[in-house]
Amino acid sequence: MSADPAVASAAPPETGRVPRRQNRVTRRSVLIIDRLADWSITVGGLLVIVAVFGIMLFLAQVTVPLFTGAALESERSYPLRTDGRRTLILNVDEYRTIAFALLEDGTVTVAHAPTGTPLAGQKLDLGPSPVSAFGRTIRRDNLLIGFADGTVRFGTVSVTAEIADADRVPEGARQLDERDRTDGRLVYSRIPGNQVRIIGLRLQLDEPVRVTPDGAAIIAADYRVGGTAERPVRSFVTVDANGKVRLSRAESRLNLMTRQMRTTVANAELPALPEGVRAKAVLLTETADTVLVGTEDGTVFRYDSRDFRNPRMVERAAVLSDGEMLTGLYYLVGEQSLVVTGSRGTTDVFFLLERRNARGSDGFELVRAHRLENQGAPIGYVSASPRSKMFVTADASGGVWVRHSTSSRTLLKLQKTVDAASGYSGLVMAPREDGVIALTAQGEATAWWISAPHPETTLATLFGRVWYEGYPEPSFTWQSSSGSDSFEPKLSLVPLIFGTIKATVYALLFAVPIALMAAIYTSEFVHHRVRSVVKPAMEMMASLPSVVLGFIAALILAPIVEDWVSAVLMVFIALPLSLLGAAYAWQFLPRHVALRFGGLPKFALMFVFLLIAFQLCLWTGGLLERLVFAGDIKAWLAGTIGGPMGFTTLLLMPLMLAVVVWMSSRVLSDRLEDAVGATGRLTAGLVALGRWIATLVAALLLALFAASLLTGLGYDPRGGVVGTYVQRNTLVVGFAMGFAVIPIIYTIAEDALNAVPEHLRGASLACGATPWQTATRVILPTATSGVFAAVMIGMGRAVGETMIVVMAAGNTPIMDWNIFNGLRALSANIAVELPEAVRNGTLYRVLFLAALTLFVMTFVVNTLAEVVRQQFRRRAASL
Repeated sequence: MSADPAVASAAPPETGRVPRRQNRVTRRSVLIIDRLADWSITVGGLLVIVAVFGIMLFLAQVTVPLFTGAALESERSYPLRTDGRRTLILNVDEYRTIAFALLEDGTVTVAHAPTGTPLAGQKLDLGPSPVSAFGRTIRRDNLLIGFADGTVRFGTVSVTAEIADADRVPEGARQLDERDRTDGRLVYSRIPGNQVRIIGLRLQLDEPVRVTPDGAAIIAADYRVGGTAERPVRSFVTVDANGKVRLSRAESRLNLMTRQMRTTVANAELPALPEGVRAKAVLLTETADTVLVGTEDGTVFRYDSRDFRNPRMVERAAVLSDGEMLTGLYYLVGEQSLVVTGSRGTTDVFFLLERRNARGSDGFELVRAHRLENQGAPIGYVSASPRSKMFVTADASGGVWVRHSTSSRTLLKLQKTVDAASGYSGLVMAPREDGVIALTAQGEATAWWISAPHPETTLATLFGRVWYEGYPEPSFTWQSSSGSDSFEPKLSLVPLIFGTIKATVYALLFAVPIALMAAIYTSEFVHHRVRSVVKPAMEMMASLPSVVLGFIAALILAPIVEDWVSAVLMVFIALPLSLLGAAYAWQFLPRHVALRFGGLPKFALMFVFLLIAFQLCLWTGGLLERLVFAGDIKAWLAGTIGGPMGFTTLLLMPLMLAVVVWMSSRVLSDRLEDAVGATGRLTAGLVALGRWIATLVAALLLALFAASLLTGLGYDPRGGVVGTYVQRNTLVVGFAMGFAVIPIIYTIAEDALNAVPEHLRGASLACGATPWQTATRVILPTATSGVFAAVMIGMGRAVGETMIVVMAAGNTPIMDWNIFNGLRALSANIAVELPEAVRNGTLYRVLFLAALTLFVMTFVVNTLAEVVRQQFRRRAASL
């Protein structure tokens, strides 16, 4: 029985198995897993976004108190028994427990500061002569009283604070508030641990000391205490009723046998004030080297008293506007800020600064550094904080303003109704800056408890120029701590932001060309066997910890660079020339040899030329130093020898080389290609080499010509991109950070270049383009979005780098582009200072603000980078 051939040919071959029909329906488990994966990715992405914004909100929450100023916590008024007598001193202890006033008849009135409950006071015997002047130290623990008979008396104020068990509180002591009790003499403040703090007050006066030989009344005085406890030196300045200004030095010695203190006084009469001038206030520095006398017409006479036996008047300065009367002169803690108050409500802060054309014969003059907000009424009293640049002013209309000198800021404006004729008779700021007490002439005290935790921080002080004590002009400065109690913290973030940008720029200048050229080379030119080795090796570089790189940079690289600075500079010239030399040397080889050894041998030849170039740099570094840097590069950088001509030429060489290359490509490229034509490989190589030599010579001549013009105009690169050399500098940071950034940029850029569709590469080569033309004009523009992303990710790594900058940059918060100087970056500053910052203190919060600033910088840069990358991506998609 025969079969139909057509049917037989169409029948499937017999395999012994019946084919099963495939099930094309996706299983439910796969759909569930796909849905879970989709939701997991979505939720994970949202959580990342929430976490990022949560971090930003947390940083903002920590930094917000920096800008809240001051707040009034409570206010209370109560009578303080003065009975119309003049108040010499009003004070409060650091625990805000007792307030006391010394009256002109020697009565010491004491009250419980929070409630006004009267406490037992004391009566000092001031003698028969009435009080005519009063002075005290800035810390308020020593005072001087001047009398109408020309004598003075020294006094001490001591507030005792003793910790004891709670059972020492006397029975029946009156309850004052939740913490304090009194037995009529002392106040007991409860503290944790079933203990109490016993607060007491003691004032005592020494015997009178005569100052004016003729018995003229003392009308103004100031007082400072130095020396040691066993041998104190008391310096004071007085102005008597005859207008004579005297500087006195009282030295006390303790007799170890009798335990009696013997005091000897030496007087020096200062040059007389002009006839008819009446002194309003007088000030003395702690070292007694400067005396200031302010007159009613707003003039300050400054005396140089460094030579105690021969003091001299060195400056006469008008510190107020015409027609305004002087109401007071006051020093802030540290005695570098002079507060001047006037009858029109003005409050100015002056610094004594050295000036080229100074008014003072000693080369110094009083300069107005801060002009504070006008208070609107004559200012009668000023009380300065003993620990910072805060102070409080009281005017005749009852206004009490809390101010800060450095920030020129009015923190609080307190107001009380007072008698316009008499006004206030006393004013004091609590030692811990948490309270103000003002006393009216009628004996009514008002206590304001305030909170001003961060008076020195504003947007202007953190991001603007601030005029600090001792500085010749406003500046951006970071200096968070010092060994002096009178130090004012300088917390400008601008030097840290600048340092971050500086380190990033120099690191990217080193890393980006190397990384991108390496990516182009391994993607488009190198043999696949070489690429399989180079790419993993470059990626392994990214695994090196930054602390190791920083350690190597600080302890190994920095000393090497310091010893071979000229050779290192020669590398920047020799490296590109050696690569060109390797390229031309390979071009001179016969074609069959070049094709046969186009893999690893060609790659090895490049490194041979690099090694030769590095060795030549070591040999010719001294020659470069003699030709360009007058034989000593460090002395040249310091500006002590040589001129700028040679180095300016080196700086201009890249620019002039680019100009010459552009001009030659526009004019000579086509003609040279036609002339070379079908000549041999060797001839073409010689022509190309000759062209590059001519290009280098032309660029050098142009650079020399431009450098001579700039030098003639007075240009000197020292003080700009170069300057004084320090061992741990930005050049070392650029090398180390570039080593950390290069693998990231290289890997991402190389992947982007390899992702370009192969048909674009093939089409370009098929049209006759060279591999270099294909790489630069087709592949690189197409991969621009990926290459740009690589550079931005590398920049993000550089901006946030910490350990390399901490260890290799010297941590100097200065603002200059000198590559041979150090820097301090935001991240490094946080790492260095946060462990020492007091929690919730000003420095602590400013460091969090620095972190927020770094966060915002990277967020903005990455956002802009993503926008630009998307533009490149859309343009490349059309290809």
